[in-house]
Amino acid sequence: MNTDKILELIFYTAPAIVVGLVVFYFLKTWQAEQDKRRYFELQKENQKEALPLRLQAYERMTLFLERISLGNLLLRVKPYNDEVDAYENLLISTIEQEFEHNLAQQIYLSDRAWGVIRASKNATMSIIRKTAMNESVTNSDKLRETILSDLIDRPTPTDAGLAQLKEDVKAFL
Repeated sequence: MNTDKILELIFYTAPAIVVGLVVFYFLKTWQAEQDKRRYFELQKENQKEALPLRLQAYERMTLFLERISLGNLLLRVKPYNDEVDAYENLLISTIEQEFEHNLAQQIYLSDRAWGVIRASKNATMSIIRKTAMNESVTNSDKLRETILSDLIDRPTPTDAGLAQLKEDVKAFL
């Protein structure tokens, strides 16, 4: 008789346990879907706020690259005397100041874009330094002429940075 009672208890409780497990599974699945939906909504809301900041960062870095482009830099920053070293230092310090002014923008840029911008800046400064070391460059005007004439034959280092920025913006718009 004892086994009959146990079997009867199992027959009564087994459907309740199965129903409980099914309900638990569906509630767990529903909760996971709700979490995904909330996460998506949060991401969507964050994107609305972050997109203008990212675009502004890309705009500022585009402006930075345009400002340190050798052609624009040499036209904007005039030598104040004939010393090559003084003009070289003025050009490099101008680039460094521009870079430091925009340093915080890197948090909104892709790692690749930031790396290309840094490489563009360093390559631009390297061109200035190498040209200034040229023995045929005797004064600041000759430095400007030599750098500008070299630009005619090849693209500037900032062109690669601008291309990367444009590619990034196209990807997230």
